Amino acid sequence: MARLARLRFSDSELDELTAQLAAVLDHAADVEALDLADVDPTSHPHPLVNVTRRDEIRPSLDRDEVLSQAPSHSEGQFRVPSLLGEAP
Repeated sequence: MARLARLRFSDSELDELTAQLAAVLDHAADVEALDLADVDPTSHPHPLVNVTRRDEIRPSLDRDEVLSQAPSHSEGQFRVPSLLGEAP
């Protein structure tokens, strides 16, 4: 694998990495051997619930008042300098 990936390792590094790769492959074989026929697919081991607030209309700032305090605005939106350094 190291040769295919064009990686260079010393002999001692290759021995160590070979043992580590063998351990990973052994673990994968152990997982593959498990009988999971009665196990439902899951994306997380613990039940998760989104903790978000309800989407309710609430009083907010007046758009025209806020835009009147901006250095530059157009069509109801703030104008900002372009990322390419052009003037707004």
